[in-house]
This record gives sequence, C-alpha cells and structure tokens, in this order.
Amino acid sequence: MKLATYKDGSRDGQLVVVSKDLSTAHYANGVATRLQQVLDDWNFMSPQLDDIYVNLNHGKARHAFNFDPKLCMAPLPRAYQWADGSAFINHVELVRKALGAEVPASFYTDPLMYQGGSDDFLGPCDNARFASEAWGIDFEAELAVITGDIAMGTAAQQALEGVRLLMLANDWSLRNLIPGELAKGFGFFQSKPATAFSPVAVTPDELGTAWAGGRLHLKLQSMWNGQRVGLCDAGEEMTFHFGQLIAHIAKTRHVRAGSIVGSGTVSNKDWSRGYSCIAEKRAIETIESGEARTEFMKFGDTIRIEMKGADGMSIFGAIDQDVVPLHPAEQAS
Repeated sequence: MKLATYKDGSRDGQLVVVSKDLSTAHYANGVATRLQQVLDDWNFMSPQLDDIYVNLNHGKARHAFNFDPKLCMAPLPRAYQWADGSAFINHVELVRKALGAEVPASFYTDPLMYQGGSDDFLGPCDNARFASEAWGIDFEAELAVITGDIAMGTAAQQALEGVRLLMLANDWSLRNLIPGELAKGFGFFQSKPATAFSPVAVTPDELGTAWAGGRLHLKLQSMWNGQRVGLCDAGEEMTFHFGQLIAHIAKTRHVRAGSIVGSGTVSNKDWSRGYSCIAEKRAIETIESGEARTEFMKFGDTIRIEMKGADGMSIFGAIDQDVVPLHPAEQAS
C-alpha cells in the first residue's frame, strides 16, 4: 500500500491512497482524513485503506484522479518524533578520517542518533529556503520509517514489527553551523533545518525481498543540478538496521505511533558509487589530496532524490527541491 498527504491549506493535509505505479490516487476520507489517525488505529484502518489500494490498482476506484507529487506535503506533515541515526558507519569513518580523528569503538556497537525538529517538515517538491549560502547548505539522501507503538525495552528484532511505512528523506544540513554547535556539547539544532520527505510512504510488503533484515536492499539515487552524483546501495553497508535504531530509542522510553526514524546518510565504501551528501564528497577529496574542492549548494541549485525497484519504477516518488533564498519578509518574521 502507498499513502500520501495532499495539501489542503491545513497543517496536516488530506490523506490519499496512491496506486502502485504512482499514476493515480484516491482520497481516503471514507476511512481517515489524516495519516496520524491511521497510525493510531492501524489494525482497524489499514485493511480498509488496502481495499481502496487494490481497487485503485485494478482501475475500479470510482473517484480516482491523477496523482501529482507537487501537491504533496510530507506523508506525515508533522510528527510526534523525528529521530535520525547515522546507521552507515562508512560515512562516519570518512568524515572523521578527513578531520584526522579516530572512530571510537563504541560507534560500531551503539548507533549515533540526534532528535530533529518534527513540527514542520517540507513536502517533496517544496523549495528549501535558507537565509545565507555561507551556512554551508548540504543535502542528505536517506531512508526513514514511520513506526507504530513500540514499548520501552523492546529488542531490535521485535522492534521491526513496529515498522508501518518507509519513505525517503532529505535531511538538510547547514555544515558551517555544525562545528560551533557541537562545540557547545549539546548537539545539532540550528544546523538542522526542516527535513523533506518523499511524496509517498509505502508499507514494507510493497518492497518484496528487497526489504530484508530491517534493511532496504536497493539503490538510492541523488541528482544535483541534473547530474547524478550518487547511486548508493542502501542495504548492504547499513551497519545498524532499522530495528536496532528503533530499539536504541526504546531503551529508556516508549516509542509512540507516528514516530519517524531515519537511517542517516546512505554511504558505501566503493567511492565509484558516488555520495549522498556533499560533506562526504569533501571528506573523500581531503583524504585523497589534502583539500576539499567541492563547494556546498548555492541558491538556484536543485536536488532530486529517488529510489527505483527492480522493475525500474519509482517506489516512493522523488524528492525534487530547489534551493532558494529566504524572502526578506520571512526572515524578519
């Protein structure tokens, strides 16, 4: 099943069911108007949405319409929790090596994670607005899951049963603000603006054998200004699977339905596969030549993040964003 949220002028939008090929959609208001409602009562509502999905895919939905990702908010426009891990340890190794720092042994057994802002997400085609290029604007291509209720103390394998939906994320980072924030000892805040998510969130059964062991074994493509800069495998080198990431959160607290958990930047040891964020490219350049040459994003740049199945069809739709300056009136407010 594939779900999306259409813009309707409200904070939470209107839930729609989307066909497997992303061509058509159908409003879900006969079952629920918002995705959070479904997550709160998943066992009762999801089968009803699946009925709509089946009819939509067979061309039998009476009120189907053409699906337009430009009309989408994030699938879950605001969430009770957005926690992003750094599950691809290769990314951490590269960045720290470029800085001349060792990776602590604990990083290989206990995932890094930060808690981001969950009150204001970006839609897949929304402009990414920033006040200054000097902040070091960088995209981060990731995977994310939306959970159901998961009790405190749940083990990693059991936590996987709480994965309700998967989607793509662009976890925007402002690289030149990060060092100052980390130096304070409290972690990211201003350096992590609103995250964007793919047009569609999908249930794990849609992914077939590609979803295995809490990892999605498919390639994640990043297109910067129309040029492919990354085609990274999202499964094989994911050090911590999603069950482990969720269990990390649940060690000391409950994880409630509607929590979003991210994978961190998808990263591979084979540099020929490219990169999923500019910081990693700059780290590679520093390791190879002692100097980073690739600049961060400028106003007018574009980023497109997408994942395709074995059949070549887009699974989640694309995150397709322009980087634009913050309007003076917005900045003043």
